Amino acid sequence: MYPERPAGIAYGGDYNPEQWPREVLEEDVALMREAGVNLVSLGLFSWALLEPAQGRFEFGWLDEIIDRLHAGGVAVDLATPTAAPPAWFVARHPDVLPVTREGVRIGFGGRQSACSSAPAFREATARLVRALGEHYRGHPAVVMWHVHNEYGAPLGECYCEHSVAAWRAWLRRTYRELSALNDAWGTTFWGQTYTDWSEIDAPRANHTAVNPAQRLDYARFSDGQHREHYALQRDILRELTPGIPVTTNFAGTVNCKSTDLWQWARELDVIANDHYLQAERPDNHIDLAMSADLARSVAGGEPWMLMEHSAGAVNWQPRNLAKRPGEMRRNSLAHVARGSDSVLFFQFRASRFGAEKFHSGMVPHAGTDSEQWREVVRLGADLRRLAGVRGGRVRAEVAVVWDWESYWALELDWRPSVDLTFRERVDAFYEALWREHVTVDFVHPSSDISGYRVVVAPSSYLLTEASAKNLHRYVEAGGHLLVSYFSGIVDEHDTIHPGAHPGALRELLGLSIEEFHPLREHETVTLTGGEVARVWSERVRPAGAVTVRGFAGGPDAGHPAVTRHDLGAGTAWYLATALVTGLRELLAQVLDHAGVSRPHGLPDSLELVRRGGHVFLINHGDRPVTVEGVSGVSVFDGVRHDGPVTVPAGAVTVIAEAAAEPVAEPAAGPVAEPVAETPQP
Repeated sequence: MYPERPAGIAYGGDYNPEQWPREVLEEDVALMREAGVNLVSLGLFSWALLEPAQGRFEFGWLDEIIDRLHAGGVAVDLATPTAAPPAWFVARHPDVLPVTREGVRIGFGGRQSACSSAPAFREATARLVRALGEHYRGHPAVVMWHVHNEYGAPLGECYCEHSVAAWRAWLRRTYRELSALNDAWGTTFWGQTYTDWSEIDAPRANHTAVNPAQRLDYARFSDGQHREHYALQRDILRELTPGIPVTTNFAGTVNCKSTDLWQWARELDVIANDHYLQAERPDNHIDLAMSADLARSVAGGEPWMLMEHSAGAVNWQPRNLAKRPGEMRRNSLAHVARGSDSVLFFQFRASRFGAEKFHSGMVPHAGTDSEQWREVVRLGADLRRLAGVRGGRVRAEVAVVWDWESYWALELDWRPSVDLTFRERVDAFYEALWREHVTVDFVHPSSDISGYRVVVAPSSYLLTEASAKNLHRYVEAGGHLLVSYFSGIVDEHDTIHPGAHPGALRELLGLSIEEFHPLREHETVTLTGGEVARVWSERVRPAGAVTVRGFAGGPDAGHPAVTRHDLGAGTAWYLATALVTGLRELLAQVLDHAGVSRPHGLPDSLELVRRGGHVFLINHGDRPVTVEGVSGVSVFDGVRHDGPVTVPAGAVTVIAEAAAEPVAEPAAGPVAEPVAETPQP
């Protein structure tokens, strides 16, 4: 359920009028109208002003602001400010302050400073949200509810007494019998067998490794407690204001490890994501694209909302780099290209005080006589011209497996190498696909993947039997699967699948692994095709698979490094190391084998995405790029193109295609030349 208003692409951001005197506030709506702002998020951190004492609510100041916005044509995404409990509440209930895994109770003064399991916090939340809902139901400016702020960041897990009590209750519901818990956790190891539920504590910091199955369950439990706190508020708001969508903003889909967004997606009316560039990463636009693709995928392919990003510098990064001219526009339109129906910032005005006073705003400290403000106004005009993009779908022929439970499990203690990290492999494969100009969806391994030509599993360390069977059926039915090393190793309890590795994937991949051979830091090995690899090597024994590349050096010289297994109507590929060179070429071989269409001959600097009947061409480089095979009208300048389109350096061109392909069909990108089949090895 996407908010009906505002029409077209929503534009604006967090608005924090409580930080400013009246004379500034009176200017804001006029500036919003100048920039084309049509939606603001309001009240995210205003609990102390809305409820200055328990049960005493003061809405007058907020009424005046909402009425002023409404009169100026600006809609409101009204927040529940539960991410910032007031000082009076914490002083009365100090037990709500979260406790770290090391046993330290945090102090007051940050945000997310209350445990989601604490009864007093839940009671106060319900009281506040009910008062908000009753007061603002029916107000024509309020088009959406914004619950809390960035669950899971920075507060992922809490180890206070309330959390432990809720944890034990969760375990009882999950396992029912202690014997089932003992079996799942493998408690006979190190003599950890439990005889009563009261004996079970949270997996606190220890001088050695703690039971990994217990820690994995605590991650599930902790995420679930945050979802319960969200659902408490959502249900009150749905009761009081039916028909108005309720959401919360994710703290960056790819960057918030502690939240399983596949689970969260079931609870939200619309998916909303925050994204901040890794300012010092030269190709940070690729991380942006990945975050947007993951947000769209969590939304089930439906339009989603970019709830926060930055107009310029990001306050909390080690080096607070400002965006270069044109970068904000490219960032914003890349999110729209990949499915967002909004471009919202943190925040409208840059703050003069507080922890984020060096974070950029749509209105910078330099004011409106600044290049940043002029870019903000130009972007608003661009988004008005892109109103027809709203609701358009992005189609992908390739999917990448992403599972937060595998992310959690892989990065627990005592894995075979400290270099085994979830994001490192996913990032590497995504970057190679991006440079091949392939648009991808992300999928859970148990989801319906039958519609994709290629599925890539870069980091599926934890893989249930059910998910493994799903992948098996996909390949047998004609799919093409590429699996990276250290996948299919453990089940949902972090227990190794029986038999040789990769237990859950042995039959599918047509091989077994005799031994892992992690490489030393900075050590590399070569493959028979001249490729260089690092991090990992292993002794692969084919059992139906054929060797595509072998190890030419290292502990597994003479043994397979890349294999292919034809199974049913499809093919399963396996890569037993981390390629430093050659990963893109391997992926191209798999894509060609599967018949995936994509542009050829374009430089890495050019990002091409098709959304509905529009082609977005984003040039991240410092030279113009000409793209062949595009016909239609440029949205921004009305110029008609019939074939080549030249995109200036650092610019964005959006073409409304002359004959848009049917929405139900996967959209292929324009090509400079036919895609040739690669000879099969």
